[in-house]
Amino acid sequence: MTKRAIIAGSGSLPALLLAGGPAKIVTFSEDAPDLPGAAGHIPARFEKLGKLFYDLSVAGVREVTFAGAMSRPSLDPAQLDAATAALMPRLMAAMGQGDDALLRDVMALFQERGFRILGAHDLRPDLVAEPGCLAGEALPEADVARARAVLDALGPLDVGQAAAAAKGQVIGIETLQGTDAMLRFIIGSAPGSGGVMVKRPKAGQDLRVDMPAIGPETIHLAAEAGLAGIEIAAGAVLMLDRDAVLDACAETGLSLWAAQ
Repeated sequence: MTKRAIIAGSGSLPALLLAGGPAKIVTFSEDAPDLPGAAGHIPARFEKLGKLFYDLSVAGVREVTFAGAMSRPSLDPAQLDAATAALMPRLMAAMGQGDDALLRDVMALFQERGFRILGAHDLRPDLVAEPGCLAGEALPEADVARARAVLDALGPLDVGQAAAAAKGQVIGIETLQGTDAMLRFIIGSAPGSGGVMVKRPKAGQDLRVDMPAIGPETIHLAAEAGLAGIEIAAGAVLMLDRDAVLDACAETGLSLWAAQ
């Protein structure tokens, strides 16, 4: 059986992926995570990517999945191993081009060393949705179209993956702070609008390493903001986890649709 590793950030996704089969867990921390189903822990440092590649190879790992949120690292030059020091000009150039460019370059580093990159949806296809209604009633078409248009326009700028509109007006745009922060802004600035949030990946976004996601907290915040519902991209937005998301929709009365 092919050995697999999950490079785990924060949030619930690493545990959800382990439910789809055993894997070694890589964390950028010495502390082993409390994750049932983990087939071992590989601690790592951003300054020692060379050691990480070696440790993965020795463990027989051939497939790697990135799961959970990670912040940009603060690098200690004194800790760099030789392999990482040689990569620094390349990584620094990628950092200067935005998160998408950095993620693409990190993926390329793994692929150049023979690792196959799998997306979370490859391990747990049940976490994404087929087109159609997942909960509730039809969404206001004009607001859906408005929010989609905003995301289409901002995609090349690598701004965010969600936008909200109500009665033809844009009432929220996701930025670096994330979807939940956008919803909290709407709670304070435009509550009770009856609008719609649309969450979709940017054009050309590599879903193996950076798939948008919603969770039950997203549903509760959208309901608190007075939105009528949420549209997600079918097959391209993770639900963390699906049962909890649908239970939150039933509890709040929020509509949830998946569309191409």
